[in-house]
Amino acid sequence: MHKPLLTTDFLDRARNHYGDQEAVVATTGERFTYEELGDRVDRLSAALQERGVEKGDRVAVLDPNTHYHLEAAYAIMQLGAIHTPLNYRLVPDDFEYILDDAGVTAIVADHEHAEKVEPIRESVPTELYVSNDADATEGDWEDYEALIDREGEYDRPEMSEDDVITINYTSGTTGDPKGVCRTHRAETIHAYLVSTHQEIRDDDVYLWTLPMFHVNGWGHIYAITGMGARHVCTRGVDAEGIFEAIRQEDVSYMCAAPTVLNMLSDYYDEHDPETIGANPVRVATAGAAPPEATIRAVEDEFGWYLKHVYGATETGPLITTSDCRRLFDEDASERFSIKKRQGLGYLGTDVRVVDEDGEDVPRDDATIGEIVVRGNQVMDSYWEKPEATEEAFNDRLEGYYHTGDLAMVDEHGMLSIQDRKKDIIISGGENISTIELEDTLFDHPEVADAAVIPAPSEKWGETPKAFIVPASGDPNDPGVTPEEITEFTRERLAGYKVIHEVEFVKNLPTTATGKTQKFELREREWEDEESMVGQG
Repeated sequence: MHKPLLTTDFLDRARNHYGDQEAVVATTGERFTYEELGDRVDRLSAALQERGVEKGDRVAVLDPNTHYHLEAAYAIMQLGAIHTPLNYRLVPDDFEYILDDAGVTAIVADHEHAEKVEPIRESVPTELYVSNDADATEGDWEDYEALIDREGEYDRPEMSEDDVITINYTSGTTGDPKGVCRTHRAETIHAYLVSTHQEIRDDDVYLWTLPMFHVNGWGHIYAITGMGARHVCTRGVDAEGIFEAIRQEDVSYMCAAPTVLNMLSDYYDEHDPETIGANPVRVATAGAAPPEATIRAVEDEFGWYLKHVYGATETGPLITTSDCRRLFDEDASERFSIKKRQGLGYLGTDVRVVDEDGEDVPRDDATIGEIVVRGNQVMDSYWEKPEATEEAFNDRLEGYYHTGDLAMVDEHGMLSIQDRKKDIIISGGENISTIELEDTLFDHPEVADAAVIPAPSEKWGETPKAFIVPASGDPNDPGVTPEEITEFTRERLAGYKVIHEVEFVKNLPTTATGKTQKFELREREWEDEESMVGQG
């Protein structure tokens, strides 16, 4: 029997079975049950429909991790319109590009971020502007609460599981952002996979430290809701607030980029806070592999259980997990080296590592190839970019999304990312992994953060250069010399991998989701060169 897979099913299920249970702890101090949440969503759907929003229209949401974002997402999808979340850390020019590129009809914005949209209103097709606090928002914005102060009757259109229901824009680290189109079916299956691999249950208390705009919060706006679990919303991320929320709300599950884990570790070392409430805590991390020292701190000192996952905006995002408990002893320190890997493919997900000819690399944990993936959670296409879509799915291997990440595979098929194609260093004909170098640097007590890129070398073509944020916080007084860094890497790495160039910096350029924007460092380093030697 075939039943269409629709994103609206998640809230429908929660209302049906958990209507009287607490759904949301809002940043305003309010608490809503699932029936109350659903009623607010219905009233917003009705108001948007009354103002002309129809099936297929793109409606943007510019909001941190608040209940307004959750409500707006479901209200949009109930109309068959396309939820288009925006990164609130962007600048007006970025918003102008995205709103115009997607042809956005309406926008629901947080009052603290609406000011970035106001200057570009005349140059975008958007007609309806809604703020969660119109009085605090400059310009002509309708007030969210006033808008939903009405009966919640609306007409839900017929929807197909193959309809595009979300457009998530990429970080734009290599050019203009691209709109990643995802269908009801893709979002639903991804949420099912997240629920399984992240072990989400109805008694979970989920803390929103991961941006909801980032691939719909890795699908958690669906999975947490559909399971009838509880959302604890936030307006931002700070270490003290995270530990406090965990204790006060008995948080059981959260996501955190490696940079957030490092922030929590630093705060823990200084303040020794309580790290657990009434529930045991598990945390998912992704992006660059966290250093083993960070994983050790999270598990042995915080007492949390860490799951390392991997993916991209185009892939759902999640496609692999290192949570493979039959492959490590939970009491042995060796588990950290396994948890650091990106791991095994999710259920029903075909993840491969292939060479230039599209052939699988051997499982020798040494040969490097590109990660390609085929799965039901992978995107449908890039919004109005057929050529980019064709290239993304057919470069080395036809029909697979090409991630651009380079990895090795061990005997069990566990992935270990070594680099992005563009970030691999080719020095004197030898391939050098910047991730390996960065992980080595993280072991130095005077290094708080680091990024390694290829720098021009007259002798070798390229040589590794490290940009280091010192633990002292002062690049003028880093507590270590470049020569000592070089010697530190020489003692731990093969000779051709030694870092000879070091620059101490106050901070590293990052995207809103914590990814280091190495292209900025690379462009600056190579601006006087005719070409970039040795790019993969």
